This record gives sequence, structure tokens and C-alpha cells, in this order.
Amino acid sequence: MAVEDGAMTQKNNLNIQWYPGHMAKTRRMIAEQMKNMDAVCEILDARIPFSSRNPDVEELTKQKPRLVVLNRIDLADPAATRQWAAYFRGKGYAVLEADARAGQGTGKFAAAVRELLAAKLAAYAEKGQAGRMIRVMILGIPNVGKSTFINKVSGRKTAKAEDRPGVTRSKQWIPVDKSLELLDTPGMLWPKFDDPDVGMRLACTGAVRDEILDTEELACHLMAYLGRHYPQALLDRYKFQAEAEDSGYALLEKAGRKRGFLVRGGEVDTERMARILLDEFRAGKLGRFTLELPESLEGENG
Repeated sequence: MAVEDGAMTQKNNLNIQWYPGHMAKTRRMIAEQMKNMDAVCEILDARIPFSSRNPDVEELTKQKPRLVVLNRIDLADPAATRQWAAYFRGKGYAVLEADARAGQGTGKFAAAVRELLAAKLAAYAEKGQAGRMIRVMILGIPNVGKSTFINKVSGRKTAKAEDRPGVTRSKQWIPVDKSLELLDTPGMLWPKFDDPDVGMRLACTGAVRDEILDTEELACHLMAYLGRHYPQALLDRYKFQAEAEDSGYALLEKAGRKRGFLVRGGEVDTERMARILLDEFRAGKLGRFTLELPESLEGENG
């Protein structure tokens, strides 16, 4: 198996392209509704803030004021989350750090929206329109925790939370308080991942269905990254020391051998170990990791 050491880079033909028809329909609906919005709230996975941003959002949002929610901070590297928050604030966005499942940060949402729209709300008040309804569109890729976030913010079980990506839902209006309501939208990926690393990171966090992936190869890429950036986590969880020369596959073999995942002839069942690794990474059992940093994007995005 050809896997480049230490990098989440596509070497074999791990082709992650997935764009169900309902996502094209969602894109059209977002474009149609945008004129009715006061602001946009973009839910991102704090482990992959860049890779979990749909590049179509810039075009679709029409320069609307934006609140970026870094969700799942409980699974992300805290130091990296601080870097990403500073990065997005530097772009002119409001930022909210959240662990929607535990309710952390969600109580600050309404105040953050009103602060973002302070000038607009002051203009409404001058016109005698104080209390006018604020409408915010919620955007996010599949399986980023969007429905859970909405449920916590609204205090109601209105948005349907799904663990699996690709579930079609129609748009929903959800009241937060008497003058703030949210437009929920189905999770939307984009037609083609131009950068294979983006597809890889999305796959690692479960944003695309495992059924379309080579799970073993994906796990090798993740192992290579962890071995280079978080070797202590591998030592703590799997009881082996990652060496600089170890490929992702070599690390997967080491972990499988430590776990006793052997088949006839003493070979390591790397397929089984791959499934275990991805499950434990997604559940936070390995620790808190971020798979990309703002500094790696400066050359690409300015």
C-alpha cells in the first residue's frame, strides 16, 4: 500500500467524490432564500475548520454578516481552536466556540447574533422597528453537529439530529426567542474535492459515508498524521512509540499488533485495526486533535 509518510496526501486512488442530488436542490434553495436573511451562521467542525467549509458558501451568502461556530471543540486541540478563532475574526467574522452536545457556548448564540447585527438593529430602532424579527440562516456540511446545535440554541427538539451524513431534510424555521428565528438547511457538501487532503479530512471526521471509502487506506493517512503531530497520543492509547521513518501503514500494523489483532500466520488484521482507529478517533477516545492549522492555508487563501 503506497501511503506517503507523515502526510494526509492522496497517493493511491482514494477518490472521495460524493454529491447526492438533494444537495444540488439545497444549493438552489439557499440561493433563493438568502435575500430574506439578516445574517448567516456557518457551523464548522473545530477539528477541520477549513475542510468543513463549503467553498460555495462565499458565493451563496452575498456578503451577509457571518457568525462562524467552531463546533465540537471537545474533540479538537484547544491551542489550535484558539488559532482558528483568531483567524476567522481576522477575516471579519464573529466567532463562537461550542460543544453543542454538552451545550457549551450555545447560550451565547443569541447575544452574538445581536452584537454582529448591532448597527442594523440600531437603524431599525431609529425607524421605529425595534423588535423586528431577525432571520439567520444556518449552514453546515453533513454530520457537523448542526441539528444538535440548533436544538440547544432553541431549547426545542425541532431539528432532526442525524448521526449519518446524507439524510435529506427540507428547510425549517426555528424560533429562538420572540425576535430571532433560524432557517435550518440540510447539510450540503460540494460536487468535487479539488484538494484530496480536504476529502481525506472530511472522511476522517465522518462527514462522508464510510461505504464509499477504502477504510484501511484512510486509516493509514490518519495514522501518518497522528504519528507526526500527536505521537504521544499513540503511545498513550496503543502503547507504542511512533518513529520518524514509520509510514501510516507501519503505524497501523504496530497498533494492530499491540491490540492482538492477528490472523493466520501472525499477520496483523489491519482492516480491523483501521475500523477501530477511525471509530476511536471520531469518538474522542484517542484525545483532542486538529487536522489542519491556519498557517498551512496562508499560501493558498491569503
